[in-house]
Amino acid sequence: MMKAAVLHGKGDLRYEEVPRPVPGPGEVLIRVRAAGICGSDVPRANDGTAHFFPIVLGHEFSGVIEELGEGVEGLMAGRKATAAPLVPCMRCPDCQRGDYALCPNYKFIGSRVNGAFADYVSVPAMGVVTFDDSVPFEQAAFFEPATIALHGLLHAGFTPGGDVAVLGAGTIGLYTLQWARLLGARRAAAFDISRDRLELALRLGADAAFDAGEESCLESAMCLTGGRGFGHVFETAGNNATMAMAFELASGRARVCFIGTAHADLKFPWKLFEKMNRKEFTLTGSWMSYSAPFPGREWSWTAERFADGGLLFDPSLIHRSFPMEEAGEAFGLFRTPGAVKGKIMLVNPPE
Repeated sequence: MMKAAVLHGKGDLRYEEVPRPVPGPGEVLIRVRAAGICGSDVPRANDGTAHFFPIVLGHEFSGVIEELGEGVEGLMAGRKATAAPLVPCMRCPDCQRGDYALCPNYKFIGSRVNGAFADYVSVPAMGVVTFDDSVPFEQAAFFEPATIALHGLLHAGFTPGGDVAVLGAGTIGLYTLQWARLLGARRAAAFDISRDRLELALRLGADAAFDAGEESCLESAMCLTGGRGFGHVFETAGNNATMAMAFELASGRARVCFIGTAHADLKFPWKLFEKMNRKEFTLTGSWMSYSAPFPGREWSWTAERFADGGLLFDPSLIHRSFPMEEAGEAFGLFRTPGAVKGKIMLVNPPE
C-alpha cells in the first residue's frame, strides 16, 4: 500500500491509503519526490472536471526509479528520473509520423490514468527521462513546462539573431524566454502585468520587461526594436489581451506562436486581425512537447540544460511548497483569484 492525494469529486481531495502500483511489462515505478500543480489540474480538482472519479492527479513530477517492469532495458533503479505524461498509442498514423501530441488514442498520466500526487507512480519506460544527480527534485518537477516552452520555439521555426517577445511571464513564459536566449535570440523581452514576475524575468535573462497593463507598453516595446517589431512573438498566457498584443508587436514576416491555452472566446477587431495579412506574418499554435524519437529532443535538451545550468532555476518560480498530505490545502489557494504567483509544489520526504 501507499499514500496518495485522491480526488473523489469536486473539491473532495483525500490523502488516503491506496494500493501501490505494480509496474507491468515495459513500465517503470518511480518514487515521487516532488510534483507541481499544473493549471490544468486546478479545474479538475476545484470544479470537478476530471475525466472520472476517484483519480490521482499530477503530471509534472520528479523522483527516483524504484522498480523496473519486465523487459525494461537501459534504465536502473536508484536513478533520478521524470517521465513524459503523454502515453501515445504508437500505432495510429499521427504516431507513425512522430506527431504524438495529435494521437487520438492517447492516455495521459494524472488525467486519464492515475498520476503523481502519490508516493509512487507507474509509467511507461518509453517516456522515462533520467537527469543528473546535481539537479534538485523541485527543479526537475519543472521538466514538462520547460519542454512545452522549447516545443513552441521549435514548432514555430525559431531562428537566432532577432528580437523575441514573450507575452506572459508565468512558468511556461519564463522558460520560453530562457530557451530563446539559449537558442540565440539577439534580445528577448518579457510582458506581464505582475511586477514581481517581470523582475523574475529580468533575473532569468530578459533584456527588457514591459508592464502589459500600462498604456505606453506597446510604444515602449516597439521603440526597443526601432519601430520594426519583433521577429518572433510567443503568447504563453492564453489571454485575449495578450493574443491581441501579439498581432501588434509582430514585425513584417514574423513568426507568431500561441503556446498559451485560451479559456474564453477570442474577439479580434477586423483591423487588428488584418495585420496578419498586411505584415505577412505566420501564426501557429503549439500543443504539448513531443517529437520523434519519443519523447523527443525537447526532453533530452531540457535534461542537459538543467544539468549544466543553461536553464536557470530561481526559488521564486515556486510560490509555495506543501507536504503531499496537505494537497487539499494547496488546491484551496487557487480559489482566491490572483493568490498564486508561481508554481505550487507538493513534496514527499526522502524514504
